[in-house]
Amino acid sequence: MATGNPEGKKQPPEEQRLGPVLRRRGQVTASTTDQRLLDAGGPSDWVHTDPWRVLRIQSEFIEGFGLLAELPRAVSVFGSARTPRDHPHYATGVALGAALAEAGYAVITGGGPGAMEAANRGASEAGGLSVGLGIELPFEQELNDWVDLGISFRYFFVRKTMFVKYAQAFVILPGGFGTLDELFEALTLVQTRKVTRFPVILFGSEYWSGLVDWVRAQMLGTGTISEGDLDLFTVTDDIEVAVAEVQKAWAAREEGDAGGGMRALPRDTGPVDD
Repeated sequence: MATGNPEGKKQPPEEQRLGPVLRRRGQVTASTTDQRLLDAGGPSDWVHTDPWRVLRIQSEFIEGFGLLAELPRAVSVFGSARTPRDHPHYATGVALGAALAEAGYAVITGGGPGAMEAANRGASEAGGLSVGLGIELPFEQELNDWVDLGISFRYFFVRKTMFVKYAQAFVILPGGFGTLDELFEALTLVQTRKVTRFPVILFGSEYWSGLVDWVRAQMLGTGTISEGDLDLFTVTDDIEVAVAEVQKAWAAREEGDAGGGMRALPRDTGPVDD
């Protein structure tokens, strides 16, 4: 995946900003959209009220749905924003993003630096569609240079909806609290059958083994999950295995759609938490 630039820097790509939407490279369009109506007069307290926030939340859903509705099949990849470019986890992210793109999947990340950048970079350099779903944070974090199609959200829960709605799988690289948040939300959605045929892949057995051992010993050991819940995720160090799991789920989905309906999960995982 060498680019001829060991520091990972390159010339800024052609880009276009349409309100909160960012388009780069082949995603740039000739059209423009006025997003703001300026009004210097009158009181402004109303923009901070809850009813107005509801409209703003609604607008974020509309922007996200409108931008992502025509995405090809896609995989959401999560991982630490703090992963350095010279770290093995970064190289893994690049290779994973490239492998998913070569298998015909768009790659969706949080659009930030670290492992997210790595997956976006791998997908973009392999000729795939690289998508970034950013979030407004107290500290500055712009969408990375390898995002071809991007949008930034104010609200985490809107962003999370986009990660799940437009992906056929989650691949979880080593990461921190935000990565764990996405991991357990995905597992909850699968466990409660809000989504079906949705593989959750933990990539990096050394990093995730302690958590998996704790889940088995404490959660299963005290009866807060069922034995079958341990089958809701896969742990691997092999990119080919990860891609194969995604493809297997996609094939099952197509088979289920052809049969006229959704298939249930393969086994009863027992009662689920509210």
